[in-house]
Amino acid sequence: MKNSNVFFWSLVVALGGFLFGFDTAVISGAEKAIQQLWGLSTVEHGFTIAIALVGTVFGAVFGGLPSDKLGRRKTLIIIAVLYLVSALGAALTSSWVAFLVFRFLGGLGVGASSVTAPLYISEVSPAARRGRMVAMFQFNIVFGILIAYLSNYLLTGVGENDWRWMLGVQALPALAFFLLLFRVPESPRWLLGRGRVEEARAILNRIDPTTADQDVNSILTANALDEAGGGESLFARQYRTPVMLAVLFAVFNQVSGINAIIYYAPRIFEMTGLGKGSALLSSAGIGLINFLFTLLAMNFIDRFGRRKLMLIGSFGLIATLGLVSRAFYLQQFGGMMVPVLLFVYIAFFAFSQGAVIWVFISEIFPNTVRAKGQALGSSTHWVMASIIAFTFPYFAEKLGGGHTFLFFCLMMVLQLIFVWRFMPETKGTSLEQLEKTLVIH
Repeated sequence: MKNSNVFFWSLVVALGGFLFGFDTAVISGAEKAIQQLWGLSTVEHGFTIAIALVGTVFGAVFGGLPSDKLGRRKTLIIIAVLYLVSALGAALTSSWVAFLVFRFLGGLGVGASSVTAPLYISEVSPAARRGRMVAMFQFNIVFGILIAYLSNYLLTGVGENDWRWMLGVQALPALAFFLLLFRVPESPRWLLGRGRVEEARAILNRIDPTTADQDVNSILTANALDEAGGGESLFARQYRTPVMLAVLFAVFNQVSGINAIIYYAPRIFEMTGLGKGSALLSSAGIGLINFLFTLLAMNFIDRFGRRKLMLIGSFGLIATLGLVSRAFYLQQFGGMMVPVLLFVYIAFFAFSQGAVIWVFISEIFPNTVRAKGQALGSSTHWVMASIIAFTFPYFAEKLGGGHTFLFFCLMMVLQLIFVWRFMPETKGTSLEQLEKTLVIH
């Protein structure tokens, strides 16, 4: 019974990840029709596609505030409303400016869900299963991306304005997310931080009645230590280790080149001499491999641990990026060699960074600043994602594929050193026990 409760709550909250992935990818099927409908210039068109990413950065930067003030559950309900309003508004509007506003709101939902959903799941999950539960969020992101591509394909040609259906269909999972959240309780750790001890105890009893009283005592003790050590400022001296870990982890996630490769795979393949027909194959292949290896990582993250997955992934990313760089330097492409190398790259990324990032960042901060820490890690991730996405075409053109992929490769060498020397293992350890290890009291 206790496990089914946690699984259901985590599954519902991870729906925020599904909507995250769907919202990110669905625009790909609508962007050409939107440009023609409103006669957008190249700059206007680029801004229309990028506005959701701008919203995502804002949502990630400020997502920790409502999580702390209102609670994790109320924040998730607000996020569900943002997704619902964004989907219906973008699908129905006849105004370009209104379309921008609705897509921005969807981006806010994406950014805020990347803070609040992993945070909530980590706070309700037992230590032994926390990695797998939080990794469901990442699994749902890549599942949402896949379903968005499939949905766009199936809705192509449905009436003159098929793009409206593509964007509007997201309202269905958004409504389901909204309604199901009313069957999810508040995070017991947030409740204890607000002095609502008996409410928290009742929820912890539903998670595991044999450890509920012990959990209440250990959480209250940890909270008291935090408050005695300097209150709730994230940048207090005692939190410098988790802050350093979160920022570096998020930076390395993006300087691996992952978003450059996902966003620009067809362009990269054309640089190797492949025709435009490879575009559909590349996006479908990358999406499928990302999905399968995220699923695989979910089954290993609590067994092997976060650190071991990161070590395996780092070696794989260094090897594949190095070989892609070499192919560009020597202009030796051999047909499908670069696409195959990038598919293997995606497999290593999904098995390591892709699955571990939201789990690890949600674990390393103490209760009193966890929402702020999650927001710091998430916003660092999204700011870096924006920088990489916007600069990749320029650097690929000016420096060439060899230099660009060599840069990503060297960054992964630094990531390997970071994991080897500084990354602690967090599997199977309670959040309060991790706090004793990582926070200076």
